[in-house]
Amino acid sequence: MSHKAHPDPNVFILPDLGEGVHEAELISWKVKVGQHVEEHDIIAEMETDKALVEVPSPRSGVIRQLHGQEGQILNVGNPLVTYEPDGQAVHQPRADDALSDPHPVDNAVHDAGEDAGTVVGSMSGEMAGLKSREGKALAAPAVRRLARDMGIDLQSVEGSGIGGRITAKDVQQAAMRGGSSVESKPAPQPGVPAQPSGRVAAAAPVAMPTEVAPRAAPQPAQRVIIPQGEDSTRVPFRGVRRKIAERLRASVDTAVHFTVMDEADVTELDALRRQLGAASGERVSFLPFVCSAVARVLTGKFGALNATVDEEAGEIVQHRSVHMGIATDTESGLMVPVMRDCDRMGVLEISRQIGAIASASRDRSIDREQLMGSTFTISNVGSYAGRFATPVINAPEVGILAVGRTREGMVVRDGWFRVGKLMPLSLACDHRVVDGATAALCLAEIVDLLQHPSQLLTPARG
Repeated sequence: MSHKAHPDPNVFILPDLGEGVHEAELISWKVKVGQHVEEHDIIAEMETDKALVEVPSPRSGVIRQLHGQEGQILNVGNPLVTYEPDGQAVHQPRADDALSDPHPVDNAVHDAGEDAGTVVGSMSGEMAGLKSREGKALAAPAVRRLARDMGIDLQSVEGSGIGGRITAKDVQQAAMRGGSSVESKPAPQPGVPAQPSGRVAAAAPVAMPTEVAPRAAPQPAQRVIIPQGEDSTRVPFRGVRRKIAERLRASVDTAVHFTVMDEADVTELDALRRQLGAASGERVSFLPFVCSAVARVLTGKFGALNATVDEEAGEIVQHRSVHMGIATDTESGLMVPVMRDCDRMGVLEISRQIGAIASASRDRSIDREQLMGSTFTISNVGSYAGRFATPVINAPEVGILAVGRTREGMVVRDGWFRVGKLMPLSLACDHRVVDGATAALCLAEIVDLLQHPSQLLTPARG
């Protein structure tokens, strides 16, 4: 879609915020009328799909008019901000610049996603030639926060973004390489042991708590403050919550859900993960093993579940690689970041990937591309509480596995009983694509793999 510059050079239009994004919700204004802003100052916060986008000012000047109210849906190409005339021409992004690039996902669009959309989509001219000021590394606030939390000195990181801008992926890669650390102590993360000041361990840039890095207290994300003296209050249905509602409604309206449930005796698996953790120096949860088991099943005789439905074409799309979606609870709502080619990863790599994408989702630095393209989803509902569930399929996928809270219970094997650890599993499938017997047999194989876990340490597919 082509959006030409506004005829008034003092009007800044809402630029493309990502591939296929034609509108965005205005979450909040960061400026007000009459305020003087510098070039690159953040003027608005927008919501696109599940990415939070900070829109920077393309120039210095005084704000004359703000176009739009908080909570309003704005279209790409419409006026966003009008500046007071001062003889300076405002550079507008040209959609033709992005369209002329044969690999837009590899640069402008992909880069915007890596900063949780902290840069204005596909930019050219002044916006594409961003330069750091006063020798300061060029990075968005979300990326600076991520670097601080991971103990990485931004001055030592080479930016791969527009004009040398540092992205979240640059920071994560620097941590994996054991890049230069800051002298100050990094901010503690929930469930992550405190690191001493200095270099972050290269082997485990984001440590994993016992159960998939949940927040310590989930209630604040959904807590509603009712004004004193009032019996009720109204909360705007917008942002990520509205996007979640739209996707869930679409899934329920199209897929024919059914769920099969079982328990796995993970006593042996619990001992193995503890041994692996002691040997690697990392904290490993059950979830990487579950991902490994599911990847093996989906690349084997139950590949029918590693599929998506193309509703418009009326076709079932089978996938060779397993791109695993991991349902992640955040302050803004549920997100499903994706681990691509999960079937080619070992358990430790899966564990690190889960930690990285969960952290990036919660601090909103996740690459937008990492929130798309999953072929199967796992939801670790047991990280908080509960045993079995009836999860809603992450459309257009055809299956989702909910992992309940592991507990101690009586285990019977070969006529003997003992106390062991039981993991509840709930597999929901789209009955239009998957038969009941197929789902039950698939779950049975996942259970068997978890009960005989030694083969789960290596990748499912080379």
